[in-house]
Amino acid sequence: MTTFPEVRVGDPIRHEALTVFPLFSPPGEEVEYVLADEAIASGSVTVEEVSESGAVPNLLVNNAGDSPVLFLEGEELRGAKQNRVLNTSVLVAPRSKTAIPVSCVEQGRWRYRSRQFAPSETHSSSKLRSSLKKSVIRSLKAGLGHSSDQGAVWSEVHRQMYSLSASSETSAMSDTYDQYKDRLAEFRERLRYVEGATGVAVAVGSHVVAADLFDRPETCRKVWDRLLSGVVMDALEAGPSAKAAEAGDVEGLFTRLRDAAWDAAPAVGQGSEYRTDAAPPAHASSLVVGESVIHGSVVVDA
Repeated sequence: MTTFPEVRVGDPIRHEALTVFPLFSPPGEEVEYVLADEAIASGSVTVEEVSESGAVPNLLVNNAGDSPVLFLEGEELRGAKQNRVLNTSVLVAPRSKTAIPVSCVEQGRWRYRSRQFAPSETHSSSKLRSSLKKSVIRSLKAGLGHSSDQGAVWSEVHRQMYSLSASSETSAMSDTYDQYKDRLAEFRERLRYVEGATGVAVAVGSHVVAADLFDRPETCRKVWDRLLSGVVMDALEAGPSAKAAEAGDVEGLFTRLRDAAWDAAPAVGQGSEYRTDAAPPAHASSLVVGESVIHGSVVVDA
């Protein structure tokens, strides 16, 4: 069973409290797909509420194209009746309609702003992803699908907003990010994609908080800045740090993951899904097609 392939941890790049480690893995089996933001921009994919009245935990993806489309756990979609984030990574089949599991990150709005959702340039923080991943694992074990603890998601959005002295009329996570857009741009400029990397691990101070791994460098390059947005918010909350994580900390995390017991879970779309919380305090998932890990991700509790 393929969960996480062997990974080489590259040299760290640091800015303030944030340390980024590029990850390198051998190429897997070639799997065709396009990323959700590209598919939406081209018009081959639309994302809408599941009905006129809508339902908070699900959205409807209509893929009219000829290629599978990859949505990533934690990525934010803005518009329709309220902004959402993906509860899990989903590979939507071509020429299909698929309901995808999501969580609301805009508690104070339930009215149409647009008929269709638009992709954003932001990704959930490691703290929010941790809440999502833990609650989804519990839900799957209970036979309830990829559901999240929506109350915990709202609580984390509010907590971060308060911590960063941000404000929002609709309690939208996006408003917190928008108020720090200059700082986000600064971090992205200092922590640029490393050529050839198939993934990235991130530490705040001495603590590794998240890692994402893909099947090809091209995907990693395209989502690098978006993934960093969430952990930049973590770093801004943490403030200056005299200590920094080292490559050995990341290597130790991946060793624990490879040695952990993984459980199969039903994938929402194409492929197979595996999850583990047997490497505490880490929680991980892996979306696999054939022998290729399309998206493996891990978050670590603070």
